[in-house]
Amino acid sequence: MLHSLHLYGTLTPSSASGLTCSPLPKDPMTHVVTDACIKCKYTDCVDVCPVDCFKEGPDFLVIDPDECIDCAVCIPECPVNAIYADADMPAQFEPFFELNQRLARQWPTISRRIAPLATAEQWKDKTGKLASIHLDG
Repeated sequence: MLHSLHLYGTLTPSSASGLTCSPLPKDPMTHVVTDACIKCKYTDCVDVCPVDCFKEGPDFLVIDPDECIDCAVCIPECPVNAIYADADMPAQFEPFFELNQRLARQWPTISRRIAPLATAEQWKDKTGKLASIHLDG
């Protein structure tokens, strides 16, 4: 007897009909923009995104978890390696998981490549940049 159907949901026993189907929960985040994007804001990733899931803030981009389809085409496009699949994200970037979720609700969608920030060259190799910016909200 089949007990689960991973493609469409989970089948569970039911006394009335034998089985019921409940949808699988959506992964709350698939990809995350991290520290390396701050004060650089390269937008190569935006050009390849098929669903316009990037949101633009003043100093960096974030990914909207409700729009991202987990295609991963953005990862190799980022010249500063700022994008990770949530399962592969190094532990030091854990705060960016929540930050992407929160800021994606506040910032506008960006759907075309723009020039990087004027500060990109001087900041692209620095780490720990989150502390250097002010976040409203």
